[in-house]
Amino acid sequence: MFSIGDFARLGRVSVRMLRHYDAIGLLTPATVDPASGYRFYRAAQLGRLNRVVALKELGFTLTQVQAILDEELGPDALRGMLRLRRAQLEAQIEADAARLTGIEARLQLIEKEGHMPTEDVVLKPVTPVRVAELTAVSPTYETADIGPVIQPLYAELHRRLAVAGVKQTGPGIAYYTPAPDGPGEAVVVHATAQVDAGPHDGYDFEIVEVPAIPTAATIIHRGPMDNVEQSIQVLARWVEDNGYRTDGYVREVYLDYCPDNTAEGVTELQLAVTKS
Repeated sequence: MFSIGDFARLGRVSVRMLRHYDAIGLLTPATVDPASGYRFYRAAQLGRLNRVVALKELGFTLTQVQAILDEELGPDALRGMLRLRRAQLEAQIEADAARLTGIEARLQLIEKEGHMPTEDVVLKPVTPVRVAELTAVSPTYETADIGPVIQPLYAELHRRLAVAGVKQTGPGIAYYTPAPDGPGEAVVVHATAQVDAGPHDGYDFEIVEVPAIPTAATIIHRGPMDNVEQSIQVLARWVEDNGYRTDGYVREVYLDYCPDNTAEGVTELQLAVTKS
């Protein structure tokens, strides 16, 4: 058997922690010397200690840890529980990272208020384009909601085009429409790629025509779409300064689509406008 100090070193925990676990009945010593009160542990107890530490570090409270261990779960069941908890934490980390990215983008907007020139906005008509299309619904038009929807759509669209032997003939175009059956702020995300092909019953994607825009205020956005709000707000200033009003959502034309290096991306933003 091992003294509490030796057991703590072997388990890579503190003596104070072991004493606390003993006090709450989570990990009691194998034996306690009645004369000295010294605690002694067996090597087999390292297994329970490993479980305690792993569950605690995954965010379970000590009360929850005790309840889990008292059920005497086998290694397979415990591994499954840990994997599930790990997946939950990883998802939370990704969500927090996306939220931080959004906060950074908004801070940059605040810092640039009054210093975003509108000279790069171009007014032009946009002709209709034939595209292959996949769609999905996003709960809102917020960047944090659109990204997780549109990225998998494009990956799947490109895969299906390759299987069908249909070549992309021009930039991808993403456009958005209100979701008819969703909550009030939900939008349909249309992920499209320009093609020179007609509809075919064998395709597992749609062949449609992206509508024309008679008059569009356009601007080139460079870099990731995480900070696209900067360019959209330049458009907004131009629209207001020049006596126009907007009609619908901003359309995105991916002139240089760089999924592996979004900083190199080049996107034309097109916003339908009419004269006030």
